[in-house]
Amino acid sequence: MNDTIKLRLGTRQSPLAMVQAREARARLCAAHGWDEAEIELVPVVASGDKILDRPLAEIGGKALWTKELDGWLAEGRIDAAVHSMKDVETVRPDSLQIAAILPREDVRDVLVGAASIAAIPHGATIGTSAPRRAAQMLHQRPDCRVVGFRGNVATRLGKLEAGEADVTLLAAAGLSRLGQLDVGTLLDADSWLPAPAQGAIGIECNAANERACALVAAIDDQPSHRAVMAERALLLALGGNCHSAVAVLSRWQGGQLLLRAALFSPDGSERVEGEAQFDPLDMSGPKALAAELLARSSPAITRHFTGA
Repeated sequence: MNDTIKLRLGTRQSPLAMVQAREARARLCAAHGWDEAEIELVPVVASGDKILDRPLAEIGGKALWTKELDGWLAEGRIDAAVHSMKDVETVRPDSLQIAAILPREDVRDVLVGAASIAAIPHGATIGTSAPRRAAQMLHQRPDCRVVGFRGNVATRLGKLEAGEADVTLLAAAGLSRLGQLDVGTLLDADSWLPAPAQGAIGIECNAANERACALVAAIDDQPSHRAVMAERALLLALGGNCHSAVAVLSRWQGGQLLLRAALFSPDGSERVEGEAQFDPLDMSGPKALAAELLARSSPAITRHFTGA
């Protein structure tokens, strides 16, 4: 490594991923008094960015966003990897450590193409490849039809413009970071629950690289970290995967986390919701909520969760 380089940050090469990596770099420089030139951004084209014509679940799931960066961490080619935590598998290699979660952005979704869910035309086509968004939309608007919609923000907006769908849904956090939050309507998080870990940027290191872990930990936001870990613990206990329609919203209440979650059948016809409040360091809270949700779910839902 060049003597002037203090850290090498690996990142996906998509426009949003690069913006997130630059945010991580800026926070690291502010924390350690470094110049931006002392942190090298090392981009990679992830497998998930190469294959856009099939649903993620058919081609390897969330690992397609992380496997190249995982390999680079193992080989020592980078010191840390910057991730959208929503895209990181719940089960990670023991050799890796999530050293920091940055202050979380807006967790809500944005509806593009209509002023509200009620205003979507009858029988409209919804463009999304996210099981949560598809099932939640079909639950509220069973008259609509869902078509697959993958790609980065610009690609999906382009598909919408080309008429491949009438409306689509995007994460407010990504749009905000790209300066494009005005493309649609923010959906209320209480009536349209977000994805687990949505809006959170995580930085992962090789656990054996104590220097990198310590440097990155300096920018960890504890409230964001604990909320994201609780949401991931819920997803892990559910046995959720890329086929699972699960939505979750966490809020702080008097030093405790209130976790509200909903499970859906893929066609949106069935929905089960529950909530739990617990100490953020007590991971038995998310596990108990997962067990309770699955116990109340029919096979139409539970067959998509291995925790059942």
